[in-house]
Amino acid sequence: MTQSIQLNRRSVLKGVAGAALVLPVLEAMGQEAQDNRARRFCALYTANGMALPKEEHGINEWSWFPKTTGNEFKFGESTAPLSKFRNQLSFMGGLHHPNGLLADPHICSDMWLTGAPLHNPKPGTFNSVSIDQVVAQHTKQHCRQPSLVLSIDAGVGFLSRTGTISYNAEGKPIPAENNPRRVFDRLFRADKASLEAEREGLKKRIKLVDAVLENARSLSKRLGRSDREKMDQYLTSLSEVETRLIASEKWIDIPIKDQDYSHLDLDASNEGEPAEYYRNMFDLIALAFDADITRSVAFMLNREDGMGISDTFPVKLGLGTTHHGLSHAYDKDGQHRFAKYDRFLSEQLAYFFERLQEFKDTDGSVLDNSIVLYGSGCSTTHNPRNLPTMLVGGSNMGLKHGTHWRNGESRMSDMYLSVLQAMGIEQETFADSKSTLSNSIFS
Repeated sequence: MTQSIQLNRRSVLKGVAGAALVLPVLEAMGQEAQDNRARRFCALYTANGMALPKEEHGINEWSWFPKTTGNEFKFGESTAPLSKFRNQLSFMGGLHHPNGLLADPHICSDMWLTGAPLHNPKPGTFNSVSIDQVVAQHTKQHCRQPSLVLSIDAGVGFLSRTGTISYNAEGKPIPAENNPRRVFDRLFRADKASLEAEREGLKKRIKLVDAVLENARSLSKRLGRSDREKMDQYLTSLSEVETRLIASEKWIDIPIKDQDYSHLDLDASNEGEPAEYYRNMFDLIALAFDADITRSVAFMLNREDGMGISDTFPVKLGLGTTHHGLSHAYDKDGQHRFAKYDRFLSEQLAYFFERLQEFKDTDGSVLDNSIVLYGSGCSTTHNPRNLPTMLVGGSNMGLKHGTHWRNGESRMSDMYLSVLQAMGIEQETFADSKSTLSNSIFS
């Protein structure tokens, strides 16, 4: 009889030339390897809500939310580009953050992924951990990068006008990247020389920060609140860089999956053509998922309240005014133009989902093994209820799609807890969650 063998997941095949090839997940690797199949999470945020025209406008077909719930829903004009993925997505209605009702309406992006306990934050913090970072903590041992944090504008922005949707375990904002070339180099061009150079630069920056803080102490000076926040954010940024470097160094001798990068335009800019920029960023996310470089991504497509370059995108698309301006246009024509920008975003999402569908895992497509969250932190202008929310993919994690789900009003954090448990992350709570969503798409 053939003796049963069990291979380690890190097993590699050594060729005569000394090249290493990472094995796919095989049954012979045992249950642990099966449990470590790639389960991915990607959060995509757009600001200012979605167009939800009133009945008297007479353009119900341009509502972002379908007009009926259940499996018989019809896509509106603003989401029609996604109709080909009907069986792989669901609209999630009636969701909200209870704490959002207590907050300034402009901080909805800050707390979208956190459900932050604003009434009782940790001392010295404003926020709490975001779901993408919870995922990162549970998946980082399996991939080169714990997480990938992106936004239309790099950095963190500032309180209530954030430039990132990702927050670490201490509730501090994680700086986002927005340059396709820098993202590509970080993900796909890491070698010993580049990592060492980056580490030397990191040491110099940490030394400089220490000197500034020591100087402030020695002169008995106290930094003002704004300066303290800036220094705190900078230190958080350096900490994130160090965490990423440590993760990358562990994988430096294992080759990245061979992929085709020829279609990428790494010179695409957020100051150029909007669709070209978004699609290159989505290509980078899809490639990172396919190569299992990371299993946690957060991408802020637009910023709140007219902040940042993307506020001008509707103007570039011929819609007459800014994104924030469209969200405050309450007449029929304004809502129609607002909905057309929603449709533009749906077209970019459709491109992204197609890319995830094209890439294959051993047990299905990358989309089947990824849960993609798309939504906004308000519904109509400054309204923190019935947040526009869509979940896509994850069929191999038990999600049953093809519906417009709504069960009265439900906590957004309950949905996040459901996502975590679907990914095999056995947490009992998340933020202010009370339970997982009942009678929902999560089986």
